[in-house]
Amino acid sequence: MSFLYPLFLVAGVSLAIPVLIHLFNLRKYKTVLFPHTRFLKNIQLNSQKQSQIRYKSLLAARLLFLAFLILAFAQPFLNSNDSIPAGKQLQVLYIDNSYSMNAKKGVRSMLETAKDAAAKQVRTAAPGTRFVLLTNDKPSSYRAEPAEKTYTAIQAIEPSAATASINKTLAATQSIRQNEGAPAAALYYFSDFQQHGFPAPPAATMMEHITFYGVPVQPKEVENIYIDTAYLTAPVLQTGTSNYLVVHTRSAGKQPAEPPVLSLVVNGQVKSAASLNLTDKNESTDTLSFQVADNAWQDVILTLNDASMRFDDTFRIAARSAPNLNVLVLNEGPMNPYIQASFRAYNGFRLNQADITSIPADRKQYNLVILNGITRIDETLGKMLNEALQEGQSICLFPGRTSNVQQLNEGLRLLGDIQITGIDTAVQSASMLQQGSQLVKDLFEKIPDNVQLPVANWHYQIAAGLSANQQLVLGFRNGDPMLARYTPSRGQLYICATSADLASGNFPGSYFFTPFLYLMAMQSGGASVFAVTAGSAAPVYLTLTGATERNTIHAYGKETDVVPPQRPNAAGLDVYVGQIVQQPGFYTLAATGTDTTKVGVNQNKFESLPDYNDIATLQNKWKGNNINWMSITAGGGMTGSGAQFNFPLWKVCVILALAMLALETYLLARKKTTTA
Repeated sequence: MSFLYPLFLVAGVSLAIPVLIHLFNLRKYKTVLFPHTRFLKNIQLNSQKQSQIRYKSLLAARLLFLAFLILAFAQPFLNSNDSIPAGKQLQVLYIDNSYSMNAKKGVRSMLETAKDAAAKQVRTAAPGTRFVLLTNDKPSSYRAEPAEKTYTAIQAIEPSAATASINKTLAATQSIRQNEGAPAAALYYFSDFQQHGFPAPPAATMMEHITFYGVPVQPKEVENIYIDTAYLTAPVLQTGTSNYLVVHTRSAGKQPAEPPVLSLVVNGQVKSAASLNLTDKNESTDTLSFQVADNAWQDVILTLNDASMRFDDTFRIAARSAPNLNVLVLNEGPMNPYIQASFRAYNGFRLNQADITSIPADRKQYNLVILNGITRIDETLGKMLNEALQEGQSICLFPGRTSNVQQLNEGLRLLGDIQITGIDTAVQSASMLQQGSQLVKDLFEKIPDNVQLPVANWHYQIAAGLSANQQLVLGFRNGDPMLARYTPSRGQLYICATSADLASGNFPGSYFFTPFLYLMAMQSGGASVFAVTAGSAAPVYLTLTGATERNTIHAYGKETDVVPPQRPNAAGLDVYVGQIVQQPGFYTLAATGTDTTKVGVNQNKFESLPDYNDIATLQNKWKGNNINWMSITAGGGMTGSGAQFNFPLWKVCVILALAMLALETYLLARKKTTTA
């Protein structure tokens, strides 16, 4: 048997009060005058004998009343760990210190409430109990610690950007139990029980030898406004002219009385601000403008004045105004007005057009080479394109319509295992947009449900071997590619199955045409705008060709130097910053002897959503003899419900205390009647 509030047992010293009252009353003597001493003697003898019996019963009733009342306040319960020796008892305290725990519960944050309850649990535990404290970012110690050290570690817990699921916590508990040689462990789980961290009851095998105590800490209502995402309208940051930043903001719960203010700060200087006008869907889209004066990396920071939860009120973008990206267009015929208009819309690109028969000698300086209206690729052109791919350049091919596809295939074979197998003259709309493609991922935050895909009036049927590494970007219903990416070597080859003119389809006039060309050019020159999410599996593509297996990319931040996962991709590297960096902020990616790239890391929006599990529903779904649910009282203690709390011993103690009070009343009433 154990007690939820063992400190109440200290009140046992009050049992001395009835004893003192009893002894004090026995020492009171009253002289009764009676005319005959013989009768007086008999009365005194009889009266004293009866009084001793009556007072002892009264004393016992008072002592039992106080004893049962003290036990009721201490709340005894049957503890399954009582059979474990005190020196072998192991308690694992998990305190969810994710950013969502910063929400207020009354005047204090939920994290502060959880810390106080956990500290009280440590102070009231049985002597000899050992503790392991777990949080989302790290354990306080990899070995069990005594109560004093654990109490100190609880007070030092700070909010963290990291998150941990119930399965991860249970796995850590099992590992700790085995390492400590403990036959069983009690896991106290202090959390707001968000669905992404506690999606479903874990497998029964993970619960072996573990007694679970769920301690929910949830706010009564949620009020939160957060920046969901932000992006530049142009693919490159431009100097000396206005850049436009589109910001999506969302609201959860009750909306504030006054509209929040959105501020834009660039390198510490306030550039723009706007008041949010949230719609009926609790969202707002605003566009802020700003200018930069140099080509250096810019720290672009968006902030909200939301007072309820502050961790998601900041969005960071690292951007630079890179030197002009060079684009070479080789035409077999007249210039293409759509390609020309695309690259002249922004001054971040330098466009040069030439005939296919007169290729510029400085073609290595171009980030993107576009072949427009090509109906043949001779050996000289094929070798030049193959060399460009070997050097990491990007190439985009818009073929012209011809009946002699053999002249195209002869050149394609020099680039990779790629060939045109026929021509389809039926009018078809693209039915597939590959979300995993680098072009699509960088273009859309989320692909709209009603997005209009381009239509082709005819298209070549293109086949590729495994060595060509074909990846569809746009595809037809029958599986033919409309636009595909090939990486037979370090560079990237994009082949469109139809021409870039309106006679061949509406692709040149579609939403996708210009952004795709921009992204093709930027993949060779290196991106200049980076904003990633902590915990995201999306890579950051860098053209840091100087990095090798012995000279890898590091992520440098404030008191941070880590090596994120990375792998070669064409002429550069995919660096998975979000998989290892959890703390939001600006980080520099660099390796010795390479250029540096700056990345803005933002908080995962899972913590911003009020997707709390309903505890009553969770209790009904997850039951068992080793499953218990606790609630934190106003005084910081905990009351429980579960297998070991089902028998209400404290209620029995209350009933017995009331019975003793009734017995005491009866004895006092009887005493007065006898005296009268």
